[in-house]
Amino acid sequence: MALVELLMPKMGESIMEATILSWLKKPGDKIELEESVLEVATDKVDTEVPSTHGGVLQEILAQKGDVVKVGHPIAMILTEGNDPVATTDQTQEKKLPVPEYTNGNGKPHHVESKASRVSTRFYSPLVKNIVKQENISQTELENLSGSGKEGRVTKNDIISYVQHRGTKSVQATSIGMADEIIEMDRMRKIIAERMIESRRISAHVTSFVEADVSNLVHWRNKVKNDFFERTGEALTYTPLFIEAVALAIRDYPMINIQVDGDKIIRKKDINIGMAVALPTGNLIVPVIRNADQQSLAQLTKIVNDFARRARENKLKPDDLAGGTFTISNIGSFGNIMGTPIIMQPQVAIIALGAMQKKPSVIETPQGDAIAIRHKMYLSHSYDHRVVDGALGGMLVKRVADYLEKFDIHRSI
Repeated sequence: MALVELLMPKMGESIMEATILSWLKKPGDKIELEESVLEVATDKVDTEVPSTHGGVLQEILAQKGDVVKVGHPIAMILTEGNDPVATTDQTQEKKLPVPEYTNGNGKPHHVESKASRVSTRFYSPLVKNIVKQENISQTELENLSGSGKEGRVTKNDIISYVQHRGTKSVQATSIGMADEIIEMDRMRKIIAERMIESRRISAHVTSFVEADVSNLVHWRNKVKNDFFERTGEALTYTPLFIEAVALAIRDYPMINIQVDGDKIIRKKDINIGMAVALPTGNLIVPVIRNADQQSLAQLTKIVNDFARRARENKLKPDDLAGGTFTISNIGSFGNIMGTPIIMQPQVAIIALGAMQKKPSVIETPQGDAIAIRHKMYLSHSYDHRVVDGALGGMLVKRVADYLEKFDIHRSI
């Protein structure tokens, strides 16, 4: 028999910690190798953590609501046989590494590793420490609505409360008796914070181009049924847009950059994020890696897989990491144009408007004529700190050119 540690796994680049949402097993339960043991939340996605060993769950070291750094122990598993992984004395008390909360003066405050209860409601050590440092009364705490599982108060809940504490009385005066107060869920709070941060960091400028996508529309209508019969995949417009964007970025590689202080990092890989609406109304952005190297059929399969797993809440943190450029298909909501906000640390994002039939002047061998054409607006927001109007405008115009010159005889 051997006692081994179950560690908080690495769940993608830039993810350094995760919050424990719930334990799917309890001490004494038998666990199979790769069986899910607990659910955790990162700042990107919620996911399940599988066991790295088969055996019996001996001890849980981190409780619901605890924020644990990647690589730190969260449980002990009693395995059968001689496990090559380092063991530990069962009588030795295992201590969870101490998480930190940094207050306004930048000094970290250490908190106890084990969670405890205040009154009949659960609060993690991190939340309790913030409560103590900010002199929040027990009454205030008990009346605070939580966005965590079963209404649990999370770190983001308590920090948000502290930040807006002084404005509560002012806000309350504008709330009518019939008004409904809806607490933001965890993902919505993360989205809100990131959008504000992006507007603060980047000097947003938006350029607009109208594209005639008639050839693309006619080609898709012609091939989509046959493609579905052969592959079982629905051919939407999204992979067609992604293909055009990837080709345009390859033509203008200085749009595929990131800013690091006073340095510009030109990214070699073209990794395009696609904004996907969730059933909750929130947005999530899975990333298609090396989009310029994928065939249209491959792009279609990847897009459909991401959309399906997003709806089923089965995306992994790695699916959301590494993006260098983002597209948002606002046309799916009936919008004709918009001014999208950049996904940091990227420097550009394109919004794709709805396709509309419009009377348009076209050139023919017999002269100009008026015809019904399918048209759409492309809205390109870019960081004016490092992307000038010329580059931002040329990039979105090149995307429109690829869409307008779509080969109606191509196969897929």
